[in-house]
Amino acid sequence: MDGPRQDAAFDEEDDIVIIYNRVPKTASTSFTNIAYDLCAKNRYHVLHINTTKNNPVMSLQDQVRFVKNITTWNEMKPGFYHGHISYLDFAKFGVKKKPIYINVIRDPIERLVSYYYFLRFGDDYRPGLRRRKQGDKKTFDECVAEGGSDCAPEKLWLQIPFFCGHSSECWNVGSRWAMDQAKYNLINEYFLVGVTEELEDFVMLLEAALPRFFRGATDLYRTGKKSHLRKTTEKKLPTKQTIAKLQQSDIWKMENEFYEFALEQFQFIRAHAVREKDGDLYILTQNFFYEKIYPKSN
Repeated sequence: MDGPRQDAAFDEEDDIVIIYNRVPKTASTSFTNIAYDLCAKNRYHVLHINTTKNNPVMSLQDQVRFVKNITTWNEMKPGFYHGHISYLDFAKFGVKKKPIYINVIRDPIERLVSYYYFLRFGDDYRPGLRRRKQGDKKTFDECVAEGGSDCAPEKLWLQIPFFCGHSSECWNVGSRWAMDQAKYNLINEYFLVGVTEELEDFVMLLEAALPRFFRGATDLYRTGKKSHLRKTTEKKLPTKQTIAKLQQSDIWKMENEFYEFALEQFQFIRAHAVREKDGDLYILTQNFFYEKIYPKSN
């Protein structure tokens, strides 16, 4: 780097920060690797937000530090920050220009199953790393049948609080207020929220809308050898009986309602941004223009 840059010298295109407050086991590492692969070519910085014990809730003093870092650390702009943290409203801290939030969510039961086996067997990304529950051979089906804590319906309560934020009510399991706030934030505070099941389309939309960061992302996703290949090992799909038992829970019903809400919104955005031809999706070109411009220039 050439040294600190002054605000006045900033190009508007460079004075931008993206925050990806990634939900665990939603293909977040796979997507983040795309950002790392593109950062040198597209000239931006990628920074991992590493919180102690992966705690998604920051202390009030850390919230202040974080907001100050994000908004004033000009040497790191344009910046792509990612980490397992819940949504933080920058407007509460008097910030004039807020960062751009993006995220990805997943079918809640599929996410929990993936996390369950990840804690026991890891994945193919870092196969040698010892995991917290390594050695436990119990299947997810067996865990649910026995009423185990690692597969309890309460463990489904994660995507809603990640979008709800740092309020205490967000982390009260089964809170209707938390779900409503999560929906509000998804619509009003997030630039784009994709779903794991349609990750390629999410990448394509980001490339079309934010090429400063994601130019080349779609081709990289389709052809890259490492960006989208992380898979939890030893994962066994749950039986219909196991799924049906979890779906009896009010917690599942709320998390699934939020997931369906996010999916509908994503598909709505996609429907207005792409067209399908011969089985492939194509980004639409600009569909608006200006006319009747007055006063006329001489």
